[in-house]
Amino acid sequence: MKICASTYSYGRYNAEGIEFMIKKAKEFGFDGIEIVEGTFSGSSDIAEAERIKALCESEGLAVASLCTGADFLYGDIGETVNGLCRSVDLTAAYGAKVMRHDVCYGFRGEKTKRGYDDALPRLVEGCKRVTEYAKSKGVVTCTENHGFFSQDSIRVEKLVNAVGDDNFGALVDIGNFMCADEDPNKAVGVMAGYARHVHAKDFYFVSGQSIDPGEGFFRSRAGNYLKGAIIGHGDAHAAQSLGILKRAGYDGWISVEFEGAEDNLTGLRIGLNNVKRFWGMF
Repeated sequence: MKICASTYSYGRYNAEGIEFMIKKAKEFGFDGIEIVEGTFSGSSDIAEAERIKALCESEGLAVASLCTGADFLYGDIGETVNGLCRSVDLTAAYGAKVMRHDVCYGFRGEKTKRGYDDALPRLVEGCKRVTEYAKSKGVVTCTENHGFFSQDSIRVEKLVNAVGDDNFGALVDIGNFMCADEDPNKAVGVMAGYARHVHAKDFYFVSGQSIDPGEGFFRSRAGNYLKGAIIGHGDAHAAQSLGILKRAGYDGWISVEFEGAEDNLTGLRIGLNNVKRFWGMF
């Protein structure tokens, strides 16, 4: 198991640039970084990716993965696939072995064909075509449980099995199941065997039956209130989920993802220390 810092987690420090992010990751004791497209200037440029790879290597770090967006439900599916294949090339230029891509964000207001099973054929087609190309580049592809629509463990598991390719799996985000109102530990128990990459994330939880707690909280699909937390400080019971993954034999990267109200660097540093501590408990 190796731990990386997601560039998404730097939040208010994004303007400092990738060199700053790498420096801090090294300083805190991370093994690598995860690139999230759009979080710094040049994140989608092949030549810049090669430079960043060399910079990380000079610091004894690796680029663990690339995260990018996509929506197979709308527009020309071939164009979406081609765009993701370019992201595969970018992933390879970074020297990463894993790429996470979105699959969709749900139907846009139609009164019919709103179910996940209605979306599945297009999602499967897109994922199959991208991962077939990714094989030629030595890159594994995966989808994450987020975006509300393709977020429940039963849905993500169904998609992975429908694609039916060993080169395609799941990015298991420990906290994100709470956005779909799932018990994160039960959901991680379902998804652990499909994990190709892991996000360690935490949220504070307040029941939707309570008074709105105010600024900083957002609502889950069922109307509960969630707020980003430092890993281990919230209600996702991250230690239990990490134990589930370890017992399932997961030995890939764990990315620290932080989106709380605290200083981003504080969230990264404490999150890293807690992930190390929790993993060592089991």
